[in-house]
Amino acid sequence: MSREEAFLKINEVFRDTFDDESITVSDATVASDIDGWNSLAHVGLLVNVEECFGIRFSMGEASTMKNVGEMVDVILKKLGN
Repeated sequence: MSREEAFLKINEVFRDTFDDESITVSDATVASDIDGWNSLAHVGLLVNVEECFGIRFSMGEASTMKNVGEMVDVILKKLGN
């Protein structure tokens, strides 16, 4: 999977999770950029991302990702890309 393909999928996850079709995430997107992305929503987001990509984040990975770009990096690494 290419980085661009991963971003297309993750954009859909964000839109579904936050019920906002206008969301477009980038490498630099952080929680404060998206209305409603708080600690509780973060847990739901991670579960939705895991389901979408067929992966599981470790606690360490989940707690150290600082932005969406780092999340995509972890996803691609787990997918073997």
